[in-house]
Amino acid sequence: MQHKEFIILCLEDCNDWSNATTRRIVMQIDPELSRTIVVSTKLDTKIPQFARASDVDVFLSPPACTLDGFMLGDSPFFTSVPSGRVGSGQESVYRSNDDFKQAIYLREMEDVTALEEKLGRSLSTQERSRIGVSSLRLFLEELLQKRYMDSVPMIIPLLEKEYRSTTRKLSEINLELSSLDVVKLKEKGRAFHDLFLTKLSLLLKGTVVAPPDKFGETLQDERVNGGAFIGSDGLQFPHKLIPNAGMRLYGGAQYHRAMAEFRFVVGGFKCPSITREEIVNACGVEDIHDGTNYSRTACVIAVAKARDTFEPFLHQLGNRLLHILKRLLPISVYLLQKDGEYLSGHEVFLKRVASAFNNFAESTERSCREKCMEDLTSTTRYVTWSLHNKNRAGLRQFLDSFSGSEQSIVGGISVSANLPQDLSSESPGNDKQDTKSKLDIKLNHLALGIDSNSSIQTTETRLADLLDSTLWNRRLASSSERIVYALVQQIFHGIREYFLASAELKFNCFLLMPVVDKFPVLLREDLESAFEDDLDNVFDITNLRHSLGRRKRETEIELKRIQRLKEKFRQIHKQLNSNQAMLRAVRHSHHPRHCRRSVDSTSTSW
Repeated sequence: MQHKEFIILCLEDCNDWSNATTRRIVMQIDPELSRTIVVSTKLDTKIPQFARASDVDVFLSPPACTLDGFMLGDSPFFTSVPSGRVGSGQESVYRSNDDFKQAIYLREMEDVTALEEKLGRSLSTQERSRIGVSSLRLFLEELLQKRYMDSVPMIIPLLEKEYRSTTRKLSEINLELSSLDVVKLKEKGRAFHDLFLTKLSLLLKGTVVAPPDKFGETLQDERVNGGAFIGSDGLQFPHKLIPNAGMRLYGGAQYHRAMAEFRFVVGGFKCPSITREEIVNACGVEDIHDGTNYSRTACVIAVAKARDTFEPFLHQLGNRLLHILKRLLPISVYLLQKDGEYLSGHEVFLKRVASAFNNFAESTERSCREKCMEDLTSTTRYVTWSLHNKNRAGLRQFLDSFSGSEQSIVGGISVSANLPQDLSSESPGNDKQDTKSKLDIKLNHLALGIDSNSSIQTTETRLADLLDSTLWNRRLASSSERIVYALVQQIFHGIREYFLASAELKFNCFLLMPVVDKFPVLLREDLESAFEDDLDNVFDITNLRHSLGRRKRETEIELKRIQRLKEKFRQIHKQLNSNQAMLRAVRHSHHPRHCRRSVDSTSTSW
């Protein structure tokens, strides 16, 4: 019913037009009832219910405000259909369709008679034209005939347009058939190679030709389709905090947004919490003694935390960027089709190009991710202090403030934990290895709760007690725990900064750039090799020629059919114009002025 060309037949069974339920449903589709014919059924059962003639008048000619619109035909129709089946069975009332038609006609006459008796007058011509199934049928036939006649002048231009389109399609098929030779097919393949790469490069550089509502993805859609950045805590970074998160992007813009989200998430990731059990377990046993080395303990904890934290992000980044690159293929195809540069009909060749692009993207992403994994493995396997301890000044400030406030009570004697001044005021020109050694001494002294001056002044007995309570017995003091935690933080943050910079640089250099400078060469080599080995399989020439031949025959048949329709409707249009001209002539001959002129001329001749 939603089709605008359809006529709706609304059947009502009510005495009060203001309570018509079926009409309310129809008005949801046709609010003005402009293409709806309202029919009141079972008229023979309603007539006895009217007590006054005025009730019949209102029922036959309801006010316009009651009908809620301007219905097709201006007023309702009223019908009665006799009950009973048509057939030869015992339950059948009518033996044939003619008997049933006769019964309908008799019922119509009875309804007219009953209405005139109720009204006390004869029905007007307008009222009579609305009573009975025959009146409804006549109205529908005239309506359909009028619409058909009105549509004929519009059908001919549509057929002309369809004829031109089919003729052009037939010419294109003939052109394709004539171009199915080795040289022309190779030229087509090479030309498509260049055009495809041009569209690919255009998408990476930026374009607005492809509609974002069709090909763009918001950050939320991108996370669903390409995977989200989820840390070890299982939480996602709120997408609203990422720039352009709500915009539907594709190509280079989408790649840049994904990399920006990676920087936001990984760059803001803090070192996971450290437990006392982890510190004690990380102490372990040395190969030459079983004492504790808190520098080594911090390194063991930091690299383990960093590896477990950053490795999932690396895989997630690879999957996300691979998803973005693969989306370039359908968008490039759309741009080619939009510019009329698409090789329609050469499905085998197009699938080969698509497969080559997807395979290249997958292998390149895998290779790039392996390079990043090598960096992550190296930076979490061996701690290089010049690389990992990026914020050395911050660490010194922490240790200085810690040593100034921390007091260690050993054997009832308060021992100051101040750091050596020569280490804190070390000039930048000193040797780095010497700095590392002094820093290790400093940390070990803090872990023992004493400084270098107090260690010299302490008796051998006191030193033995200290070593026994800390170094040998593995009793973890709060000062030792805080120092290990500070070292782990520094190492973890150093690994994070290096991993973040290295991953972004490598994905740009070894994933994005190869699409621009490496893939064109590989695709050209693959196509040229296929052209030389088996051109028939690349373009599937045999099946293509068979398919084009079938399309040509179907198009020729369609062209002949349209031609016949054109001739038929042209004749109908010509006949309609002729009938209208004759009708105008007849009307003109019956015009009073024309008749008077004819009478005057006749009198003059007499």
